[in-house]
Amino acid sequence: MDAPHIEIDRLTKRFGAFTAVDDVTFTVRAGEVLGFLGPNGAGKSTTMKMLAGFVTPTAGTARIMGEDVVERPVQAKRHLGFLPEGAPTYPEMTVQGFLAFTARARGYRGSEAADRVHDAMRMTQLEEVRLQPIETLSKGFKRRVGLAQALLHDPPVLVLDEPTDGLDPNQKHEVRNLIARMAPSKAMIISTHILEEVGAVCTRAIVIARGRVVADATPAELAQRGPDLDTVFRELTREAA
Repeated sequence: MDAPHIEIDRLTKRFGAFTAVDDVTFTVRAGEVLGFLGPNGAGKSTTMKMLAGFVTPTAGTARIMGEDVVERPVQAKRHLGFLPEGAPTYPEMTVQGFLAFTARARGYRGSEAADRVHDAMRMTQLEEVRLQPIETLSKGFKRRVGLAQALLHDPPVLVLDEPTDGLDPNQKHEVRNLIARMAPSKAMIISTHILEEVGAVCTRAIVIARGRVVADATPAELAQRGPDLDTVFRELTREAA
């Protein structure tokens, strides 16, 4: 069997006396869409930032396509598309200008860069606002710009923090369809607080509470533990408190 695209091994992060992520271990293989669930403050975003190389672990390791994110950060990040919380951009840039800048930063030039920008805008339905400054966009459109920059280089690994945050129901449906189309060839981690999204797009779910993994199962297996996913989620995170 091929090695996992994502390997997280005993990952730990402490901020002073506070342990935000506590000895977390899991892997994600190509074709898996992992829903990463937990209440606010559970350690989801910190785990994703460590995997993406934005936060240095206190202990443990994270690897993308076999590359250690601390020891070989540039090589690891070449394989990664990351949509962080808030999706920071340059607000005065136009959508097309920002994505062209992203393409150059990724090493693309000329017609290849233009093709990458065009494809990313098409996938995220941004063509109609391509010449608008990002600061003039709605929250939903800004989220889609963040998603476009994560997809631009067609990476084998995607880490998406709340990818449908701020989107209207139709836009959520489109993003879920996009995730489903990409899923067979990629390993994905999707952080979400929308439990219906887990059932809609994820093949597997991990629930984290107080920085520790409290469940790792398919959405169907999780749903069998109670009358509905909401109840199961509340019980799992309450037990960890």
